[in-house]
Amino acid sequence: MVFSESVASHRQQQQSKRTAFRWSSVGPAILLTATSVGAGDILTGSLAGAHGGLAVLWAVPAGVLLKWTLTEGIARWQMATGTTLLEGWVNRLGGWIQWVFFPYLLLFTFVTSGMLASACGVAAAAIVPLGDQQQSRLTWAAVHSLAGLALVRLGGYALLKRLLAVCVGAMFGTVLLTAFLLAPDWAAVGRGFVPSLAPGVTGWVVGLMGAIGGTMALISYGYWIREEGRSGPEGLRACRADLVLSYAVIGIFGVAVVIIGSNVRVRGQGTGLALLLAEQLANALGPPGKWLFLVGFWAAVFSAMLGVWQSLPYLFSDFLSLRRGAGARRAESMERSIPYRTYLACMATVPLLLVRWPVEQLQSAFGLTGAMLLPLLALTLLLMNNRESWVGRGFRAGLGLNVILAAALLFFTFVGGREIVQLIGFQTGAR
Repeated sequence: MVFSESVASHRQQQQSKRTAFRWSSVGPAILLTATSVGAGDILTGSLAGAHGGLAVLWAVPAGVLLKWTLTEGIARWQMATGTTLLEGWVNRLGGWIQWVFFPYLLLFTFVTSGMLASACGVAAAAIVPLGDQQQSRLTWAAVHSLAGLALVRLGGYALLKRLLAVCVGAMFGTVLLTAFLLAPDWAAVGRGFVPSLAPGVTGWVVGLMGAIGGTMALISYGYWIREEGRSGPEGLRACRADLVLSYAVIGIFGVAVVIIGSNVRVRGQGTGLALLLAEQLANALGPPGKWLFLVGFWAAVFSAMLGVWQSLPYLFSDFLSLRRGAGARRAESMERSIPYRTYLACMATVPLLLVRWPVEQLQSAFGLTGAMLLPLLALTLLLMNNRESWVGRGFRAGLGLNVILAAALLFFTFVGGREIVQLIGFQTGAR
């Protein structure tokens, strides 16, 4: 009897460990997915589908492959050296890079936080209006921003990976269902995965590749895997599994959004475009189509807000630690630090000043700031992960990964740079 109870207890403990391992293994994937997919992906994808049709679909898997390679490179460096990418930049490339990255971090934080708060306000105001449209958007933006502050401050990483699992599920399910209900031409969908650059769609291809999978979330991933205590070759294998899961969801989501955009008449800019898109879906699918999309849109932007609120203070805290020469710190100790909490509070309050800005300007600024980071990531990973004296022979990047990074560096430097210059010139002329 005692023996059987002991065996049962042992089995229960083993089952508990296996369940804990499975949950732990998807935690970073959930946060990466939630943080990477937001209003920018939905709006860029739907507009790309509306302007370029299904011919731009190939840019989604191309962007996913690029972001997987970049994030795998960040994880590779961390598993090999035990240091985050930011620590690697400072220790191996020199302190100057801090003063390139730090102003970018501040700019990205300010613009992205304002854009996400505004997007949450738009989504919530469409579902539960509070007075006139402008006042409702401002009120809901402040409510979501402060709610995000409270959830991150009180729950931290452990709570968010559970909460965001629900948001990611709602976001993914509703957007995917909407795409299927529109009954697209599946043969044309298949042809859309053949790479092509039709006249007038190059900018949308660049935008899709840049938007899909996020930008700063790639660097934040290093802090989430530190929360899980990963290291060495086994840690890298776990990270690759994470990234396959995360980017598979992101890729399917991106394809669904392009299909939606190609099947409805969508024109315009800004998060208000989501409301126009919802109305067009109501015409195509009936009222349920509108509400399905609005719920998915809200889940996407609120989960992105929570992920950004939780992750960017890591970078600020890490920056200050490096300035003081304190070295690496575990992520959970950062969450309890004064710099982390101060930056979090500022993120949730100061960017609310931007909520009154036209959403078109916020979205444009968000896209430009995000696009500036990708060439820097590709270049530094090529330099750092190919030095055997830095990462060891077992962690050196292979030929395939290096080719993708080099192609991304050239593409975003020349083609992406040209599109950004044209966009700035167009907006300047428009004003």
